[in-house]
Amino acid sequence: MKLTITLTGKNKRYRHSISVRTLVSATVLSSIFMLVSSRSTESVSEDIARVRLAQSEVKATQQDVDALKQQTANKLNALLTRVAELSAQASMLDEKGKQIATELGMTATDLDAFVPVSIPDNLQGDPLLDDIAKLQQSLDVKSQQLSMLESLVRGHHIHDQSQLSGRPIESGWLSSYYGMRADPFTGEPALHKGLDFAGKAGDNVIATASGIVTWAGERFGYGHLVEIDHGDGYVSRYGHNDTLKVSVGDVVTKGQPIAQMGNTGRSTGVHVHYEVIRNGKQIDPLPFVYKK
Repeated sequence: MKLTITLTGKNKRYRHSISVRTLVSATVLSSIFMLVSSRSTESVSEDIARVRLAQSEVKATQQDVDALKQQTANKLNALLTRVAELSAQASMLDEKGKQIATELGMTATDLDAFVPVSIPDNLQGDPLLDDIAKLQQSLDVKSQQLSMLESLVRGHHIHDQSQLSGRPIESGWLSSYYGMRADPFTGEPALHKGLDFAGKAGDNVIATASGIVTWAGERFGYGHLVEIDHGDGYVSRYGHNDTLKVSVGDVVTKGQPIAQMGNTGRSTGVHVHYEVIRNGKQIDPLPFVYKK
């Protein structure tokens, strides 16, 4: 099918035929050309801006990934360092336990018999996590072993610790003995039922054996008094103190400061009045003072 175009002038006449297919093709090409040419430079700039923004976001994401990677590496290194420290601690505890066991006449086999070392059953297949689990198990076992050894040591030395010996002061001098003497207030003969140790106000008064505090407070004549029960019928008293450091019911050890020297109660100067009571009766503390 063809389309004929005829143009007529005064002296000339022009006629041209064109196929419909050619006309449609020309129309489509013209439309595409107009569409492309109609895009403004602003649209192109917007596209470029979008591309640059996307590039910027990609770069920022890459930086975040790099930072996360570095943080993960730092945490992993810190974790490995901590594992090494715990491993060294476990080795130290192991040596300490063996040393204590040797002092008690025990062997490493005897020590393992208390709390046998076992492989943990919560392994996860990851080498680092498995090492941590095994290390934790080892530390738990060694902690239990040391606790049991501590109990044995305490039981091994409890008899020695509960035996009265030594002076009830860290510094000072023996100023008055047990026995008959002139009463410092009345001048009349009277039985002095303990030893007096003089020193400076505030000096430490110490327990001469381990035991349980049965009195810690004011008592007539004694001022601020501490009384300790050592078992087997023995009790020690420490009188005329300024400040008390223990309370009734406290468990004290040999050599532990229990008070500060003072001048309270029926006293003529700064000192500690020290008594030893056996089965309810005061006896001369001097043999215990020089006992080693």
